[in-house]
Amino acid sequence: MMGPAHSLSGAAAWLGVGAATAAAGCPMPWPVLVVGALISAGAALAPDLDHKSATISRAFGPLSRTVCGVVDTISHAVYKATKMRGDSQRNGGHRTLTHTWVWAVLVGGGMSLLAVQGGRWAVLGILFVHMVLAIEGLLWRAARVSSDVLVWLLGAATAWILAGVLDQPGNGAGWLFTEPGQEYLWLGLPIVLGALVHDIGDALTVSGCPILWPIPIGRKRWYPLGPPKAMRFRAGSWVELKVLMPAFMLLGGIGALGALGYI
Repeated sequence: MMGPAHSLSGAAAWLGVGAATAAAGCPMPWPVLVVGALISAGAALAPDLDHKSATISRAFGPLSRTVCGVVDTISHAVYKATKMRGDSQRNGGHRTLTHTWVWAVLVGGGMSLLAVQGGRWAVLGILFVHMVLAIEGLLWRAARVSSDVLVWLLGAATAWILAGVLDQPGNGAGWLFTEPGQEYLWLGLPIVLGALVHDIGDALTVSGCPILWPIPIGRKRWYPLGPPKAMRFRAGSWVELKVLMPAFMLLGGIGALGALGYI
């Protein structure tokens, strides 16, 4: 799928989690719901770090383009080192390492650890990166015609404001993990969710997605999971634009209402 659809699906997924926790009698504080949805929307772009033409490659100028090139090289090397006889030959690393559950868990866990160990500035850094990505994904039309600096300033301001709100008592810095020193440990959860939702979205396209790596399936370690080929679509097709994106917006709205106790 394309960047905007990925971001919408990430936000909708976290809002759905918020509705589920509310139904279970453990509602999220509203700042956690909002911040988690934005982080998940941004994190849903991150698996495309292995693609030099993806939305994330443009998000931070030359820095993100360089990172994408490095990740593509590493991903391709891991693919070649771990592929089995049934896996095809590849010229690049797109839809390999960063499109697996292993990557999602490692990145999410790493961000949680960074948030806990690094203090306020680490939290602000995590929020800034994901707010910029959320803007690039959710407001992609405006972001395309705006300067990068304007997007970065908006991301920085949003991160600063949201961190201040979360830091207020009862607003969610210590949500879910309540022991002293565990503030913001939950930040990795929307990152994991966003990455996994990205992978599921890509699995619906014609190429599929090797989400389960390194678990071998048949003669392949990089088995491209997906529905029957007749049910798949091409990225950017009318199915994505006219069906899936409106569906994600509708489901996100329903999830938000449920999370806030209106339904």
